[in-house]
Amino acid sequence: METQGYDRHSDLKAFDDTKAGVKGLVDSGVTKIPRIFVHNQAQISQIPSSRHSKSGFPSIDLKDIDIDESSRGRVVKEVRDACENWGFFRVVNHGVPESVLDEMIDGVCKFHEQDTELKKLFYSRDFTKKFLYNSNFDLYKAPAANWRDTIFCNMAPEPPQLEEMPEVCRDIMFDYSEYIMKMGITLLELFSEALGLNRNHLKDMACAEGLFLVGHYYPACPEPELTLATSNHSDSGFFTILLQDNIGGLQVIHDNEWIDIPHVPGSLIVNIADLLQLITNDKFKSVNHRVLAQKIGPRISVASFFRTHFWEKTASRSYSPIKELLSETNPPCYREITIKEFVTHYYNKGLDGTSALSAFKLLN
Repeated sequence: METQGYDRHSDLKAFDDTKAGVKGLVDSGVTKIPRIFVHNQAQISQIPSSRHSKSGFPSIDLKDIDIDESSRGRVVKEVRDACENWGFFRVVNHGVPESVLDEMIDGVCKFHEQDTELKKLFYSRDFTKKFLYNSNFDLYKAPAANWRDTIFCNMAPEPPQLEEMPEVCRDIMFDYSEYIMKMGITLLELFSEALGLNRNHLKDMACAEGLFLVGHYYPACPEPELTLATSNHSDSGFFTILLQDNIGGLQVIHDNEWIDIPHVPGSLIVNIADLLQLITNDKFKSVNHRVLAQKIGPRISVASFFRTHFWEKTASRSYSPIKELLSETNPPCYREITIKEFVTHYYNKGLDGTSALSAFKLLN
């Protein structure tokens, strides 16, 4: 919020120009967070927070789904219920070795904790780059900055060359992405079946064509009650696979309450994103979530977004509700939109807690 005599833009630029991120502030010994990170307290607390996990949070076991039809049928039903009622679920026995999960967390941590001068080589706000590092992708648009730094990497459809990536984490990023892409295709098949469609329907719509890997680093915060690690938002692609460490902090809105989603060793979190809600005509829900700032840290998380946002070849690709899901009693809720149109709107809006989908709703 602007007040007389306060030049917020200058403060943002001064922080951005350090290229040292939030970790740089912590390393300098700050005991109070800079004003650019202070959030509107009314917005933080406008939805009650349970501060406990909900026993009904869906946990889905993917074991044997390719060899046992009854197991697959059970999982398809569980996926349908989770996507319609929660928009989030946990998966176990997903095929990604726990050693790979641990190495991925370690690789993100190593990048962020290396010498600042080495990190600065990758600092950028140009999201057409294959690999970049910055703090707050929406720094100049969001109402308040979040207490986190991030690396971003487009792993598909055109992955970076080895020399475009930092040596400290590049090998594990490639290995992890291979596993996540396979898992993503499995999930798309389950989503398709849960919608009553052919198993390959969503894959044939190119929902698994793009993979955008994001590694968040959340340092310990001296005043966590004044800020957020990640603001209230929904994701912009088709769906997301999230790996988080044991510190926790992720919250999801369910029944108009913030619910804690704690870490379970060896598991991954899956959530529906905006474009999948759009093409399923609101059948699957893209649900708002956030991450709380904490006095302990660093917290590490890795989000794998299935999307093709900044790939020039798909900018004009259009999406609308799937025709097979529509009927007289279920008319389309959204107009046809292009990837570029949606992404432009989403990034201009920033993580402000409102749905990017509302701009494309039809008035039925």
